[in-house]
Amino acid sequence: MADHQETDAAILQFWFDQTQPRQWFAKDQAFDALLRERFLAVTRQAIAGELTAWGAAAQSALALVLLLDQFPRQIWRDSAMAFAGDAQALSLSWRAVERGWLEAEPEQGRRQFWLMPLMHSEELAVQEAALPLFARFSDPRTADFARRHRDVIARFGRFPHRNIALGRVSSAEELAFLQTPGSGF
Repeated sequence: MADHQETDAAILQFWFDQTQPRQWFAKDQAFDALLRERFLAVTRQAIAGELTAWGAAAQSALALVLLLDQFPRQIWRDSAMAFAGDAQALSLSWRAVERGWLEAEPEQGRRQFWLMPLMHSEELAVQEAALPLFARFSDPRTADFARRHRDVIARFGRFPHRNIALGRVSSAEELAFLQTPGSGF
């Protein structure tokens, strides 16, 4: 199945209809393996820039955001590849805001994933700009997570829980922070 070319509709159906929200962010080896089995090839295509045409319309662009932002975090958990699509996903997120795709989306879960690349950014200006969007277009719990992410970037200028995967040296303050419950989100 890894060689099968997934369509944007199949990706959205899998993520929003065939999985449960509790699976989206849990560290689950079986679910990560399922994503690798089913979506590794198309996720690689997305990161390589081979699916940029998908960014022209709302539905396919949202599927591309998933392939660039969420799927790599599970397919390549705890490695630098987990973040390889972040810049492309961030650009698509802003496009969704600018073109009104975010505002036109009636489903809160889909709006949340349109915005997720903003929450994952290590740029404070992006984090600050994201907060009102999360407050308006997501639920209070997700908006709170966005505030917590912004606070970490404001404090450290990066996400310390990514340091090992990205080969960055952690400061003493970051190491102490990583020992606190909930620090890795």
